[in-house]
Order: sequence, then C-alpha cells, then structure tokens
Amino acid sequence: MRTARRTPLYSISNAILGVMADDVEFPPGEGPTNGISVTLTAGTLQAIRDRVGKRGVSAYLEKAAQRQIERDNLDELIADFDQTHGPADPEAVTAKRARLTGGTSDAGAAA
Repeated sequence: MRTARRTPLYSISNAILGVMADDVEFPPGEGPTNGISVTLTAGTLQAIRDRVGKRGVSAYLEKAAQRQIERDNLDELIADFDQTHGPADPEAVTAKRARLTGGTSDAGAAA
C-alpha cells in the first residue's frame, strides 16, 4: 500500500496566498512554520520534555530562540552604545542596580 505524501501546512497556505515563505521576510515569532532537524544532547532534550512534555518541545524551542534573538539584539545595542559613549561606569551600574532591586549598593557587585 502506498502512503500519500503530506504537504506541510505552510506550503498550502502560501500557495493560496501566492507567496513562498523564502520570498518574504518575517520578524521573529511571525510567519508560517517550517520544520527543521535540530540536534540536542540527550540531557537537554530530557530536561525540555520534563518541563513541557513531548508535544511541547517545538513551542519551547521557538520561544527559546526568540529570547536568544532578543538577547543578541540587545547585546548589539549595548556594543553600539559602548562604542559611541564608552563603557558604563561600574560604580554607577551597581548603585542603579541597588535602587532597582531595593538592595544596598554592594548587592550588584557580585553580579
């Protein structure tokens, strides 16, 4: 018996719209889904499955990738700021961290 080949949903929806996902740029978290192969260590995969179950792995990895992109973008902004204005004063950062967290000015020194 021959098994029918399944067409991914994004291909169907984009065919209806007359576009291909590769032809359009989407911001992180937007656009059609696309399956890929990802290699993870057994321990990492088990930790994810313990948190979200077998059926939640893709959504978990999507959110993790989005957070990493946000961090990378923030790192780039900080690097641009440092290049323009010089690095932040560590004492001022410690004092402001203490104000934000309600701790003493020494609270952020170890961070």
